[in-house]
Amino acid sequence: MSLQAPKLREASFNDYPAIAELQSRYGLATKSRQEWDHLWINNPAFRAAAPRMAIGWVLEDGGGRIVAYLGNIPLFYEICGERIVASVAHAWVAETTYRTFSLLLLEQYFRQQSVELFINATVGPLAVQAFSTFQSLPVPVGDWDRSVFWITNYTGFVTGWLAKNSLPRFRPVTYFLCAGLYAKDALARRFVPNQASKSPKLAPCSQFDERFDLFWDALRATSPRVLLGLRTREILDWHFKATLKDGRAWVLTAETCGRMCAYAIFFRHDSEQLGLKRMRLVDFQTLDGDTHILTAMLSWGLARCKAEGIDMLECIGFRHDKNELIARSAPHSRALPAWLFFYKTRDGALAQKLKDASSWDPSQFDGDASL
Repeated sequence: MSLQAPKLREASFNDYPAIAELQSRYGLATKSRQEWDHLWINNPAFRAAAPRMAIGWVLEDGGGRIVAYLGNIPLFYEICGERIVASVAHAWVAETTYRTFSLLLLEQYFRQQSVELFINATVGPLAVQAFSTFQSLPVPVGDWDRSVFWITNYTGFVTGWLAKNSLPRFRPVTYFLCAGLYAKDALARRFVPNQASKSPKLAPCSQFDERFDLFWDALRATSPRVLLGLRTREILDWHFKATLKDGRAWVLTAETCGRMCAYAIFFRHDSEQLGLKRMRLVDFQTLDGDTHILTAMLSWGLARCKAEGIDMLECIGFRHDKNELIARSAPHSRALPAWLFFYKTRDGALAQKLKDASSWDPSQFDGDASL
């Protein structure tokens, strides 16, 4: 008997329990109800949207049961002094028997007339072909199919690696692999050096204050031709509020002459399946294009990872100058199963600008990679 075509409709906030259950059943991370609502209710771009934007779409079977879902999170970007309404496709999931119909959700996403830029930095291997079908393009900057990383807890890292490869976790084997990796890292001599005394002053912060608005004004003034997601104090607070509060995000600032000149944001991205504790550098911004302070910030991040028993510090993407500095310092790398970052715009002038690699400064702040 042929499968009956499901019904397509807009998602509502009342759909949360069914969506969360579907995500959990297919191995996707789920948010609490409060965190899920926060993605839209407290989102400055969603509140400002006119007409009102959908929070996503669902497919229902004949009995009204949700069998597929795609979220739709609006974001603000700027380039050349113009504000752009962007959107990210979030948490795409479908029951196995309904996956052939799930392209209907992506079609709705790309049909949004009020969206000028579709930007997605977490496109998995099963979704690459679908995004390409709708003429999404790979971002022209950064290695979005490769990760570079440091091991900060050898026992935890090796245990996760053995689990990934379905190998037995005998203590002698774990000890031998830990010793080998440690020796390799020591011989490579690629650990990030300690902060130099003449470097700007580094300080962690537990909230976004008025300095971040001043920093954003300076950043957009020094990089007017670069596409940047808005990083006002309000938007940063919305983006990282929950994770900063519970310690899953770390914010590090750099000051010189009493003025913030750079900041870095680290974001927890554990693999629950492997039991791997993982921290990622998801954003680094600096004024005047000076990336040297990143070395000291990475050193701070590594020290904190070691102190808190986190297994690895990882970096993905970034433009050439940032990426080169990171790759030169990191002793390890791994291939990712697919290119993660795609974009699309129907605006001809914007499309022409974005063909130029110098118009990009991407990071995992973009899209929903750190939401």
